Amino acid sequence: MVGKKRKRIIGNIIWSKRNHHKDGTSGVGLASTYHALIVIFLEFFAWGLLTSPVISILNDTFPKHTFLMNGLIQGVKGMLSFLSAPLIGALSDVWGRKPFLLLTVTFTCAPIPLMLLSVWWYFAMLSISGIFSVTFSVVFAFVADVTTEEDRSAAYGLVSATFAASLVTSPALGAYLQDLYSETVVIWIATAVALLDIFFIMVAVPESLPEKLRPASWGSAISWEKADPFGALRRVSQDQLILLLSTAVFLSYLPEAGEYSSIFVYLKLVMDFTKETVASYIAMVGVLSVLAQTLILSVLMKYLGNKHTIMIGLMFEIVQLSCYGFATQTWILWVAGCMAAMSSISYPSISAFVSTHASADQQGVVQGIITGIRGLCNGLGPALFGCIFYLFHVNIDADPKPEPPKEDNTTLPFLQVSFQNIVPGPPFAFGAVLVIMALLVAAFIPSSPTSFSFRKHGPSLALEAKKEPGSKKHEVEPLMAEVDVQL
Repeated sequence: MVGKKRKRIIGNIIWSKRNHHKDGTSGVGLASTYHALIVIFLEFFAWGLLTSPVISILNDTFPKHTFLMNGLIQGVKGMLSFLSAPLIGALSDVWGRKPFLLLTVTFTCAPIPLMLLSVWWYFAMLSISGIFSVTFSVVFAFVADVTTEEDRSAAYGLVSATFAASLVTSPALGAYLQDLYSETVVIWIATAVALLDIFFIMVAVPESLPEKLRPASWGSAISWEKADPFGALRRVSQDQLILLLSTAVFLSYLPEAGEYSSIFVYLKLVMDFTKETVASYIAMVGVLSVLAQTLILSVLMKYLGNKHTIMIGLMFEIVQLSCYGFATQTWILWVAGCMAAMSSISYPSISAFVSTHASADQQGVVQGIITGIRGLCNGLGPALFGCIFYLFHVNIDADPKPEPPKEDNTTLPFLQVSFQNIVPGPPFAFGAVLVIMALLVAAFIPSSPTSFSFRKHGPSLALEAKKEPGSKKHEVEPLMAEVDVQL
């Protein structure tokens, strides 16, 4: 009986892999990685156009507390993403990827037109949009549906590279259009690009998750245990491999999230970069990130494996944050940008590492947990950086003439005197320490994750992947492990 059930389930998974495009869902062509690439490109191209207008709006609205308020707004958004990511990932395993691609892109881009109506409504919607701002988790699950295990690392690198490519020209184009016309024109163009992305998902993106891989009853597949983000953290703590990976993600992405939320404002208002220089800087980082996440990532994964690729990415991130923290000359910032591009290989490596050891019907949950950790960092990182900037009195006044320091007994003046000369960017230096800790954690990640087993905790991760050398059953063995646990 057990043997027959095992064969029937394995037959279903093989049929689904070969016939995932025959489910009758709307779309253009077969579901492929290229559909996901277009979705990611258009979404972040729209936001890239707004790089300069967003900096201006932040500085005009909160002239004395730009970093602090930016950190708090991004913090609320990130915390909401952390709370919602596991549920959205689980639901996408039941109802498919396409509805949630549409939902996440729509809500992520919803704040853009509000910049024209009311600044306060824009900031409010930007914070609330965090509930559905988890496009990457759905996209990675989409890619996992349409790729084999051998191709998945390269595909994830291509998705991350597309994100970087969307920022190559869009900030410079946005700054140019703002100077040529006005902020209003830039915002309308960004809105049009976002609407184009939504239309593309509705019309051209086919469903990637086969009907055969979906549970018969959504009520039996969705439970509070699966949707509870804190429950996900508890389950993470019970699996040694996932615990190591999640800890490394948290310690490395916490400063990265804070950096992303503030670096463009920091370069313009503190390091005196012009709008054009900021746009050129982003373009350089974008081009190098594309190269790193396609050519370099593939070579490293092939010859060094997941673990060492992750560690190399973390080492580049340490150098990058150190350069930002201690930079007193412009050329050091450009070096930091190069290091930032190289460090971008870490996240696709980790996502591919986890994905290859999840069953086909659990990809949304797996990516939801990783995205949930990143969402937690997106909440804590910007708030942490904003508070550190505020604590150390980093000058964000757009006026190039510095005012003499005021006596204030309620602050810590000795910190300001000491650190602003030695450490111009205190949050970045602190972030480098966190990434060093992440590197130490990553050192304990096994080179071959099959030596660890993923215990089955209700509807959590499936999954012991025990591959034999030379075996060609890599597509069905995670499912076999799940059957072993259940039977």
